[in-house]
Amino acid sequence: MEDESDPSAMPVEPSVARSRIGPTPVTRRSMLGGLAAVGGISVVNLGAFLWAGGWFTPDNLTTSRFVDRFEQVFGKHDGFRRNHAKGVSATGVFTSNGAGTSLCRAAVFEPGATPVTARFSISGGMPTAADANATVRGLGVLFHMSNGEQWRTAMVNTPVFTDSVPQGFYERLLATAPVPATGRPDPVKLAAFLSKYPETARAMALINQTPPSTGLYNSPFHGLNAFRFTNSAGTTMPVRWTVMPEDPFQPVMGTAHPPGRDYLFRALINKVAQGPVRWRFLVTIGQPGDPTNDATTPWPANRRQVEVGTLTIDSLQTEAPGNARDINFDPLVLPEGIAASDDPLLAARSAVYAQSYQRRTGEPQQPSEVNVATVEAAGGR
Repeated sequence: MEDESDPSAMPVEPSVARSRIGPTPVTRRSMLGGLAAVGGISVVNLGAFLWAGGWFTPDNLTTSRFVDRFEQVFGKHDGFRRNHAKGVSATGVFTSNGAGTSLCRAAVFEPGATPVTARFSISGGMPTAADANATVRGLGVLFHMSNGEQWRTAMVNTPVFTDSVPQGFYERLLATAPVPATGRPDPVKLAAFLSKYPETARAMALINQTPPSTGLYNSPFHGLNAFRFTNSAGTTMPVRWTVMPEDPFQPVMGTAHPPGRDYLFRALINKVAQGPVRWRFLVTIGQPGDPTNDATTPWPANRRQVEVGTLTIDSLQTEAPGNARDINFDPLVLPEGIAASDDPLLAARSAVYAQSYQRRTGEPQQPSEVNVATVEAAGGR
């Protein structure tokens, strides 16, 4: 799960709803922050509303408990996202080739250019973590459509997600946490967890068979949850999307990497300084029987793919007020024509992101580990 929401766009509501099970008061604003709001956003998902309030969680896995678990594992770092804490802001454009209009009536797929705000990140709640080849990489994108709508998506570089249900994600955070004495997870706890969630064991095996790229700029990024596209004829279809780099994919070799704690970000900054970096935007259309509620399971490789445009990143910025630092890449902020599937992670992600955003924006802000100007001044060193 990437992180957060933008409740500033929500109408203020004084009423407070208390979970029927959990003791923590939750305002409607905190429950829905990011599901509705900026002009034209179409989805207010009842399931997300109830999940956030705790009504769908007999074991009381509320949003607060979920975010508390990130802080338990990674520590509390004021002003930073609780996951994917280390990152850099970016801007660019999505250029649609028009092919997406046969799949979806969203304005973003009409031929032409749509400005984007984006964020590159690595997973984990440590804002000063050292880059590592095996660490999951993230790309969040906000499409600013000319009709006032927004589309926000958070993608990662792994071919599948590790968990199919929120409870599994929650338990995995603790089961895979390194033990101080060894720096590795407790093997007994990890084995018990994988026995309980065999789909995660299968997903981890697939991820381990898929080497990451040498950089952020030549990495694919996958929107692992399924969504539903509806076109102008009223036809609805399940989809997943991926962005594929135009730069040649180069797999890493083991744990070897360039020197420095920020080598992935430094290479990205130097690459963009030389010129725009591009990804092909591919939409995969699911067929009957393809799972839409399980992000741990890939769809068959022979499914139809449509290249709908190009994502171009032409500028990077150190995280600061007004750029991607203050954006939540909530997966349920969707334009007309795109809707959530039955994947239970979507409602959970939206609710947890909102809780994380609410916490960090109420805390003192700290400088980002990744400073674009410093890297550029160093001339690539």
